[in-house]
Amino acid sequence: MNTTHWIAIDWGTTNFRAFLIDGAGAVTARTAESLGLLQVKDRDFAGTLARLLQPWLASNPQLPVLMAGMVGSRNGWLEVPYMSTPCALSALARHVVTVPWQARALIIPGITGMSLGGQPDVMRGEEVQLLGLTQLQTRPHCTAILPGTHSKHAQLVGDTLQSFATFMTGELFSLLSKHSILGRGLPPQTDDESAFVSGVLAARKDPELSRLLFSVRTRLLAGLLPAPAVHSYLSGLLLGAELAGLPADTHAWVIGAPALCERYQLAAQHLGMQLEFADGDDCFIAGMRHLHSLLEPVTGSCS
Repeated sequence: MNTTHWIAIDWGTTNFRAFLIDGAGAVTARTAESLGLLQVKDRDFAGTLARLLQPWLASNPQLPVLMAGMVGSRNGWLEVPYMSTPCALSALARHVVTVPWQARALIIPGITGMSLGGQPDVMRGEEVQLLGLTQLQTRPHCTAILPGTHSKHAQLVGDTLQSFATFMTGELFSLLSKHSILGRGLPPQTDDESAFVSGVLAARKDPELSRLLFSVRTRLLAGLLPAPAVHSYLSGLLLGAELAGLPADTHAWVIGAPALCERYQLAAQHLGMQLEFADGDDCFIAGMRHLHSLLEPVTGSCS
């Protein structure tokens, strides 16, 4: 293995993903584990990282790593200070922090700012995907949506992140479907597109989400919603409520895993919006590759 190889890592609260990248910027191997920060015993992040990367480190124990995500939070390996919006995403390279490890190990900062509602907001990890998007497309201005446990809506001008807002769509779905009356006593669920779209359209008509959520229960009791389609309807309500604040003619990017992004595209279509798909891994790798190119001549960390 050539010493120009390096490793890009996305280490979050519940998952770990790593990409082995060669000197030409190509991904030569990848690995993923359900071993997020919360599962690291005794805060032994250094030892855990070495074990997770052992197959790659066996031939080159000095492989440098560049990390993003919640690994840089106060509950992670080391709390890395946030950058503030508006900020040039390429400037992330100037604010990386080194952590002690067997080889060069750097953590990328997250970003903080005020959402459109005037509330403080934060992100860790998504900023790399947004930077990657700016490397993969050429629109000078764009809106990007990053679905997930905590969905992000970001406004970009060039490679500058102007503002963003967070929506707890994924976490709300998990909580409501598993730990509320809405998910109690249900049969196995099916993917019901009609129920999903009904939920999206209901959210467009009625902005009172708390009231709408109880309609999941009442529609089931009234025989208007098949029991196997409850999750689909609930998902439609939550996605519809998230997207309802965007203008009807919105043309934006949606960044993430294909299956989840397809749900957002379907919801957007019925709301008169257009969402263009960008693969989350492709954006992450493109963002890390760009940051690596900025770091290399300064730190010599990946030579």
